[in-house]
Amino acid sequence: MGLLLTAHSALSAPSAWIQQWSHLVQQGTSVLDVACGSGRHLDWFAARGCQVTGVDIDIGTAQSQVPAARLVQADIENAPWPLVDPGTGRPEQFGAVVVTNYLWRPLMATLLDSIAPGGVLLYETFAAGNETVGRPARPDFLLQAGELLRLGGDMHIVAYENGFLAPPERFVQRVVATKIFTPGAHKGVPTRYAL
Repeated sequence: MGLLLTAHSALSAPSAWIQQWSHLVQQGTSVLDVACGSGRHLDWFAARGCQVTGVDIDIGTAQSQVPAARLVQADIENAPWPLVDPGTGRPEQFGAVVVTNYLWRPLMATLLDSIAPGGVLLYETFAAGNETVGRPARPDFLLQAGELLRLGGDMHIVAYENGFLAPPERFVQRVVATKIFTPGAHKGVPTRYAL
């Protein structure tokens, strides 16, 4: 992979999937990167004029790489969800939620609740079959066929892929979905999402 050079430093390039669908996230949108790692997607969306928030158990690298980001250090698998609206007690909502190379199924409902009405989910992670080419190999960390298609009734699937990529060799599943403003809204005039 190439490098994305920024004023701050050099980070790994954002996922090609994230880059391809970034046009659905408008400038000024609040973006949450779950398990943000070094901050490559935080940097990508900050450069596009978005307000970025990252959550991870280790935020040290992201702090130095993307100083403009709001970063929350949390163990999201063993502690309560850290981004809660104090007024409602519900998850804070964002215009876009980004997840790459991470899967923790007990968190999925919270992630969907974190998407504001009309917001976008950009998700890409390892899928069944990856155990034949490398890690992760445990079924707990691999999406099953069609799993991201079954997100929930208030999500509109814009794009979905499930298959093999190289290099590096890996099996992935990825989805772009938007949260419908109001129930039944998809039955009227459809929103046009540029492909």
